[in-house]
Amino acid sequence: QVQLVESGGGLVQAGDSLRLSCAASGRTFSNYSMGWFRQAPGKEREFVAAISRGGTNTAYADSVKGRFTISRDNAKNTMYLQMNDLKPEDTAVYHCAAGPSIAALLRVKYDYWGQGTQVTVSS
Repeated sequence: QVQLVESGGGLVQAGDSLRLSCAASGRTFSNYSMGWFRQAPGKEREFVAAISRGGTNTAYADSVKGRFTISRDNAKNTMYLQMNDLKPEDTAVYHCAAGPSIAALLRVKYDYWGQGTQVTVSS
């Protein structure tokens, strides 16, 4: 069992930045690739970014590439999503998730997920 808790969301204006955190407890954090997903009202959950177990490989959705940076600190059992130049279309509930590989996460397949943190970007 892995428990994931997101934090760091909030209400910001377009162009602002936020850093989301995902704190993990339970199974060894470093055994999992990790990812961020988001879901806006009335829309399906979509992939945002993922990072491999050791942090050496990353993947990003085209919509956030160049603006968002995913990272992890395995010693602290924590994953981060630095979000810069936020846009109104980034507004969503952001969830972190743990899965067996980046490839699985890219297909929105994961074993554990958190409750989410709300990010709202006004224009």
